[in-house]
Amino acid sequence: MEIKTDFNPTFNKYNRIAGSHGPAQLFENLIWLTTKETAVYLRRSVNAVHTLVSRKRLRARKFSNRLYFKRDELDYLIETSQFKGG
Repeated sequence: MEIKTDFNPTFNKYNRIAGSHGPAQLFENLIWLTTKETAVYLRRSVNAVHTLVSRKRLRARKFSNRLYFKRDELDYLIETSQFKGG
């Protein structure tokens, strides 16, 4: 009997690209992120993500009472943000 040790419930077969393994590449293979994953990706709190959505600074899709965010749009938001400081 073979025991699989690389099981991660948030990294399922639908988000996996051939040849990629492990949680280190989790965000690279996801198209849609949940609110919690978005908070980790942006290095903000879940409450801060909800605030960005309510202020219409971040676009979310709602499906089955959950918010989902497109990773490409999050990358675009970061890339087009203004520089602050020195």
